[in-house]
Amino acid sequence: MAEKLFDRFKGKKVFITGNTGFKGSWLSIWLHELGAEVFGYALEAKTDMDNFVKCELESKINQTYGNVADLPKIQAELDRIQPDYIFHLAAQALVIDSYNDPVETYMTNVMGTINLLQAARSCKSLKSIVLITSDKCYENKEVVWGYRENDELGGKDPYSASKACAELAAKSFRESFYKDSSVGVVTVRAGNVIGGGDWSENRLIPDIFKSIRANETLEIRSPKATRPWEHVLEPLSGYMQLALLAENSKKYDGGWNFGPSTYVHYNVLDVATEIGKSTELNFEITATDTQFHEANFLKLDITKAANYLNWQPQLNFEETIKFTVDGYLAQDSNDLYKHRVAQISEYTKTAQKNKTGWAK
Repeated sequence: MAEKLFDRFKGKKVFITGNTGFKGSWLSIWLHELGAEVFGYALEAKTDMDNFVKCELESKINQTYGNVADLPKIQAELDRIQPDYIFHLAAQALVIDSYNDPVETYMTNVMGTINLLQAARSCKSLKSIVLITSDKCYENKEVVWGYRENDELGGKDPYSASKACAELAAKSFRESFYKDSSVGVVTVRAGNVIGGGDWSENRLIPDIFKSIRANETLEIRSPKATRPWEHVLEPLSGYMQLALLAENSKKYDGGWNFGPSTYVHYNVLDVATEIGKSTELNFEITATDTQFHEANFLKLDITKAANYLNWQPQLNFEETIKFTVDGYLAQDSNDLYKHRVAQISEYTKTAQKNKTGWAK
């Protein structure tokens, strides 16, 4: 049987920051199942409901608890492990929290990125670094077309601006310290990533399922806000593909978008309505909270990934919501890890059937 691209992770050391978070926990599961030796570096999970805890990942991978703002500690970890690949997901990831604590947001999102890039310079074994930023790193002009990788960076709120700063820091380090090395340095920008296991505060999908579990009515404040919704496995497949392709190839350096189809978009009300079809969700629309600025319309252009990586989203909107609902409804199962693996397997089979780049 021909080797698949992701088979190359088997036996390799993979260092993941922020792996106790939603996306990081899913990435840890996928890489662990591929046979990689996963090393996590993150703050402790916030609640017992979190995916990392419920899937008992601490017993399956090599875990160290630490802050990316602590340069000596992350330096010591990378020097000790000497990883083949690094995925940097550690971040303060919420817009509202960035208003409440802008200093911590910049410290984590900007200095955390700089610390990681600085510490990684001493890794002789390193092949590539994938830095996860955000679709909100673009200067949002509320236009109807998707933002491309060469569009202006910026942001009105501290979170968005911090992600734009992280992109600039990555570019600076790439040009100053990694230009003549074989290490690929990639930044990736995903849409609004959803899926089972995310219980963060002030996020639509977690709020929906919290209201369902509590049998309460959900208040929707911005029903027309449009976002590039995508299941968590979609961008992770692109991140992993780039980590392998960027090895010894500078042509993959730089920024990459991963999102849903460019030609369709859905708002908050669309998401709630679709979830309500298969759950007992009750919601009401209330006046929009204008205390903080938040973009109303946001869309990504994925042409670059489609053309150069043969990467495409595998799930349409309805399938994305179904995968997400199934993931949340499995929350109280006896073996949640097994359920996550089953979803990864189903997603991979779909990608193989569609002959997408990473699954061939």
